[in-house]
Amino acid sequence: MASTRKIILKSSEGEVFEVDEVVAIKSQTIKHIIEDSCIDNGIPLPNVTSKILKMVIKYCKKHINASNPDDRPSEEDLKAWDVDFVKVDQATLCDLIMFFHFILRSIYGLFLFYHFGYWGLLGLGF
Repeated sequence: MASTRKIILKSSEGEVFEVDEVVAIKSQTIKHIIEDSCIDNGIPLPNVTSKILKMVIKYCKKHINASNPDDRPSEEDLKAWDVDFVKVDQATLCDLIMFFHFILRSIYGLFLFYHFGYWGLLGLGF
């Protein structure tokens, strides 16, 4: 069952993002902060820009919604969405990879798995 509790995330620029807890806990790091009740003033993410945080929230929401049996897109549609998601400039892609590696370890492997073919096209060697 989806949580309705809202969690405040703060980007490095101080921009505030209010997300459902179910989205926030995709990050084991953020999940531990929530479990430790250290969220009174929001959760600061000093190394994450607003641009990257918006993208990651969008990615997490898409994959959470994809797990809903009533709204589940086809596997092909989800893979196509994922491929489009990473069609960004190299600097943005590197920032996304760093975020998924350090903050969202729980889905880092999934992220790489879905994009493995795309990484080869970029010559990144994953």
